Amino acid sequence: MLEQSYYDKADEIIARYGTEPRWLIPIIQDVQTEYRYLPPELLTYIAGKLNITEAKAYSVATFYENFSFEKKGKYVIKVCDGTACHVRKSTTILDRLYKELNLKKGQHTTEDMLFTVETVSCLGACGLAPVLTVNDEVHAAMTPEKVTALIQELRGEN
Repeated sequence: MLEQSYYDKADEIIARYGTEPRWLIPIIQDVQTEYRYLPPELLTYIAGKLNITEAKAYSVATFYENFSFEKKGKYVIKVCDGTACHVRKSTTILDRLYKELNLKKGQHTTEDMLFTVETVSCLGACGLAPVLTVNDEVHAAMTPEKVTALIQELRGEN
């Protein structure tokens, strides 16, 4: 069960757009921006406010890869594994991230909810390969050593 503040925030976001069904995507984008994930209970609530079925809201939210029903860490790190990045050894970047953050295979978010690591097909920055983003801020020409320094910086250890 979500706290009332979540519903209040959803009402505030809905008020900015209106209650027409066509506003579903921007509303749930704003909710996800606020909480770094899309709480399922809130999606149901929003569907009711927009007078659409829960199934319709879920079909939209699950169609787009950008939406996530899982809680994410404060820092969402996306590692590009597109062709240019892969050839320039993005897998070593990913391996170092998992080691630095003590993540096990299949685990994407640290237990302290500070970091979430995702692999993406392309970040559109091939000339900067290998590349990763932290909350959409691009970090180019990454190396395992740069990953270690970045994690230390984000943790406030520098």
